[in-house]
Amino acid sequence: MEYSEFERSFIGKAKECNINVNNCEKFYNYMNLLIEWNEKINLTAITKPEDIIEKHFLDSLSIQKYIKENDKIIDVGTGAGFPGIPIAITTKTNITLLDSLNKRVKFLNEVKENLNLDNVETIHGRAEEVAKMNKYREKFNIATSRAVAPMNVLLEYLLPFVKVGGLCLCMKGPNYKDEMTNINNVANILGGTIENIENIKLLDGKIERNIIVFKKEKNTPSRYPRKAGTPSKEPLK
Repeated sequence: MEYSEFERSFIGKAKECNINVNNCEKFYNYMNLLIEWNEKINLTAITKPEDIIEKHFLDSLSIQKYIKENDKIIDVGTGAGFPGIPIAITTKTNITLLDSLNKRVKFLNEVKENLNLDNVETIHGRAEEVAKMNKYREKFNIATSRAVAPMNVLLEYLLPFVKVGGLCLCMKGPNYKDEMTNINNVANILGGTIENIENIKLLDGKIERNIIVFKKEKNTPSRYPRKAGTPSKEPLK
């Protein structure tokens, strides 16, 4: 896809979704890097330019309204950089991208360098271990994640990163209600409460995104997150 066609499509679809976009050239370069690297390592099953615009870029930017200037944000299990990199491109925030696979982190570093994203930090590690480090524990205004784990597991990954008063943005598909059993209790154990559930339909329902917003009300007990692998094997209830 030529740049002019990409720009026209991206800006037009963003307007349709009431999403603010800028730095289109950076998004274009990001898309091309994603397609190029995806031939070497498995980053995404979505490889057509129009699908990348809709299902990666615009979907990632659906959380834009929750973000304030100069927020510190961590994207846990970021994979190929979603939603973190689109947020980093379009906002004046500090974004930390955390992923457990070194190959993906190498890709993220390439994107960071190529796009001159000075507001991005990458970490290779597991959420259960990184969230125990003083440098990262309860240091973020927002923790977010897209399609990483069931909600009760995801909260144990995310909430320990969030400072009291901050938000946890869980990006879920249409079947999120199946994951909501006892979620109030799980959130309470970890220091949070549900603040909002927003259902978003982009491009006349072509993309459905549910954003479950948790507010951090108190410090997460020091025993959480439990050691690597435990949250997924023995989810909180």
